[in-house]
Amino acid sequence: MQHDEHPSTPHRDVLVIGASRGLGAAIAETYADRGARVVATVRAPSGTPLHAYVERTGTPIDIEEVDIDHAEQVTALHDRLSGRHFDLLFVVAGISLAAQDAIGADVATEDFTRMMLTNVLGVMRAVETLQDLVTPDGTIAVMSSGQGSVTNNTTGGFEVYRATKSALNQMFRSYAARHAGERRPLLLMAPGWVKTTLGGSNAMLEISDSIPPLVDTLDAQHGTPGLQFLDRTGEPVAW
Repeated sequence: MQHDEHPSTPHRDVLVIGASRGLGAAIAETYADRGARVVATVRAPSGTPLHAYVERTGTPIDIEEVDIDHAEQVTALHDRLSGRHFDLLFVVAGISLAAQDAIGADVATEDFTRMMLTNVLGVMRAVETLQDLVTPDGTIAVMSSGQGSVTNNTTGGFEVYRATKSALNQMFRSYAARHAGERRPLLLMAPGWVKTTLGGSNAMLEISDSIPPLVDTLDAQHGTPGLQFLDRTGEPVAW
């Protein structure tokens, strides 16, 4: 797939939740480069890679401080953005606290609990809280993973992380069922195994290999209502 240096986007107003660094920051930056008006959330008041990008380039990204583990912070963000409307809400936030090659005594209960809180409950609370800021035909997307596929899990490994993404897929599918008949595209996105703090140094893809085609895929689904689980190139991922 060929990518223009600075293609435009049908998503003119974009809200990215979880853009401190890595994939989330790259998504916010890519949409801003394509001419969108971007609001992006980070977990620290300053010093994140996204802050550094804005300071270095002067790109007009509105940065908001939010930790999705805390429902009151997401509600406060909603109140601050009241009156604005977005063509795309993309909840990217997610964590992995250990390798979790197998579930068992080596997985701390607090790690399991926090990963479920952030990757599942926090993401879905953000969707539920912020959905009314999205236009009736706007896109709601969440960052899943190919590791969330039950069908494709033939090797095990990273089992808590896999479980959180599978649970997220199930909850987002329930959300879609409750909103059947609406005009919004609802997208679970699998970015591939990317070299980030979360993905690790052994990952197969650079951020520059993952995010431009992933954004292309999001943009290509604009105006196509209903739920899809897609990889970065737009291919369906087995549930």
